[in-house]
Amino acid sequence: MSYGRPPNIEAFSGAPPLFGSFPIDHEGECTGFMKEYVKCLKQHKNNNGECRHLSRAYLQCRMDKGLMDKNDMNNLGFADLKDSNSSNNGNKDTDATT
Repeated sequence: MSYGRPPNIEAFSGAPPLFGSFPIDHEGECTGFMKEYVKCLKQHKNNNGECRHLSRAYLQCRMDKGLMDKNDMNNLGFADLKDSNSSNNGNKDTDATT
């Protein structure tokens, strides 16, 4: 009996994803960045282009805290954003023009 899978599949072997899978932030070390990003999305009617600087800061925080592997921001799709120091203050948004 297959119990929830198609009966013609005998064995499944998978590999972990290259990107997109990383530990949960149980300590809440980067929660401030995430909250600022969600707040920005609400303010801009879910236009994530207006909030990319915050998603970049969130990913930088995760890399700094060891919650994901370090990677160049250009590889993560942020080549067009200038390097900022918004990740240095934890929960502070330095681009408060919105």
